[in-house]
Amino acid sequence: MKPSVYIETTVVSYLTARGSRDLIVAAHQELTQEWWQRRRSEFELYCSQLVIQEAGGGHKEAAQRRLQTLQSLSVLEINDAAKELARHLAKAASIPRKAAEDALHIALATVHGMD
Repeated sequence: MKPSVYIETTVVSYLTARGSRDLIVAAHQELTQEWWQRRRSEFELYCSQLVIQEAGGGHKEAAQRRLQTLQSLSVLEINDAAKELARHLAKAASIPRKAAEDALHIALATVHGMD
């Protein structure tokens, strides 16, 4: 059985974005694209409705590229256990409200047993 990996919005954004002139962002894009081409078949890939919602925002054409990439991934349920864990993570780590969705990404991967 393949290890499972939760793909959050940053990954799909780096994967589908036009090349950046910022060297650090360009390096992240290149590494993400290389991993996607060479290694993704070694894993069961998952996202969540939260990722789909975030990926669907912004520039229309860019959003379409992100959403098209996500179509092949299984979607994890945002359940009560994930919501509760996200609340605990946000509180324990003093995560600002504007970053509360980051705690939910972590909680989803944890509750659903991602490797």
